[in-house]
Amino acid sequence: MTDPSLQAENILILDFGSQVTQLIARRIREAGVYCEVMPFNTDPARLTAFAPKGIILSGGPASVTLEHTPRAPEWVYQQNVPILGICYGEQTICAQLGGKVEGGLHREFGRAEITVTGACSLFDGVWQIGQSYPVWMSHGDRVTALPPGFQVVATSENAPFAAIANEERRIYAVQFHPEVMHTPDGAHLLRRFVRDIAGCHGAWTMAGFREMMIERIRAQVGTEKVICGLSGGVDSSVAAVLIHAAIGDQLTCVFVDHGLLRTGEAEQVVTLFRDHYNIPLVHRDASALFLGELAGKTDPEVKRKTIGKLFIDVFEEEARKVGGAAFLAQGTLYPDVIESVSFTGGPSVTIKSHHNVGGLPERMNLKLVEPLRDLFKDEVRVLGRELGLPDSLVGRHPFPGPGLAIRLPGSEITRDKLDILRAADAVYLDEIRKAGFYDQIWQAFAVLLPVRTVGVMGDARTYDYACALRAVTSTDGMTADYFPFPHDFLGRVATRIINEVPGINRVSYDITSKPPGTIEWE
Repeated sequence: MTDPSLQAENILILDFGSQVTQLIARRIREAGVYCEVMPFNTDPARLTAFAPKGIILSGGPASVTLEHTPRAPEWVYQQNVPILGICYGEQTICAQLGGKVEGGLHREFGRAEITVTGACSLFDGVWQIGQSYPVWMSHGDRVTALPPGFQVVATSENAPFAAIANEERRIYAVQFHPEVMHTPDGAHLLRRFVRDIAGCHGAWTMAGFREMMIERIRAQVGTEKVICGLSGGVDSSVAAVLIHAAIGDQLTCVFVDHGLLRTGEAEQVVTLFRDHYNIPLVHRDASALFLGELAGKTDPEVKRKTIGKLFIDVFEEEARKVGGAAFLAQGTLYPDVIESVSFTGGPSVTIKSHHNVGGLPERMNLKLVEPLRDLFKDEVRVLGRELGLPDSLVGRHPFPGPGLAIRLPGSEITRDKLDILRAADAVYLDEIRKAGFYDQIWQAFAVLLPVRTVGVMGDARTYDYACALRAVTSTDGMTADYFPFPHDFLGRVATRIINEVPGINRVSYDITSKPPGTIEWE
């Protein structure tokens, strides 16, 4: 939990289990205000220590009409701070404060229009009385009677109480979801709540977070040593540079090269951290060990488990050589933290052990340093730039822990195949960058297929591998769609790969969305 003494202005988001609660936090942070998501049943003592200037009650899948479903703690209504209820949040406000909620024939999912019918501080400067606006609805119940002191300020076809307000108590509630992009003015409404109604100044900046976190790391670590498992990805790199800024040579990074990285990645990591940042770095080239253990293995789960076990073994071996370390640094992000404290009892995020050395603390008796646990992925990139990391690293696409092993689907992993795949992938990414598409894409990569095809090159018959190209757009990796490259671009990439990469004579482009497919092939 964030030390409340280091935050001047906090917004509390109480989570009732909505799938989009994280988006509320994202929008609040975008307004320059710090916020945290906590389960609705969090200990009131912790809520009091957080000292929020405003409280937001999220949506959720339960029905207020049933017994034993979530309610906001009475603590919420005793704080004399502004409250905003969203969807289920509106319904629990009404149920708790003397209104009425009914279920049944009031389902409303998807796009809808609401009409503003009354004055409301939440709408000032955003919406006007008498006008209609598009919003996103997702509810099966609806409010049918208001608590004392509330008035209706907006209606929709299926929600006569689409927005309600009690100006005296500064309690506002909406049946729609302002946090999703399908409510075009939603971000403005949330900004209005936290900046104007709750009175936050919007002073939350990444520069301020950087200084705050440096002090926290120093206070936590003291004079002890810290080891950090470095993958070369954005999260572990930013965490390492931030910790180094706080404690200098008390930090040692361990970079395990499993031989499954892309062209030049190992050299880039070593140069950046050892030469540019002068961070103590242990570089273990374990490629022979990994490739030896992977020989003959084609099942994707067997590949993953083999790589994960070896990674932990090698990291543990190198970490012991450092000697005397009391802390292990990890690049845990806020979405992982939110899910791990879900009131529904859902398990913590399963973190691939080979990707961020999850599972090591118990075996090595180390305490954790997680300086990014309050940040979302896009905020980590901003922090990376604040720390001076190059855009070539900060803006990198996600890369799987098992590396290129899962981009050789159904195939045994050999050095020759890896070399062919690396060369094709390098050409593909080079053309993407030249065309200015890289920052528009969530992830792009080449896949070497376990099939050979007949071709003709220079009047001679060839019988070489087929290569598939994949590029997707996404916001969180949970759903994705293929990137619509122009045909001339794909033709140019295919020509270069076939001409420049011996061993490939055919190129195709994967246009499968997620779902039903996954982003990676294995």
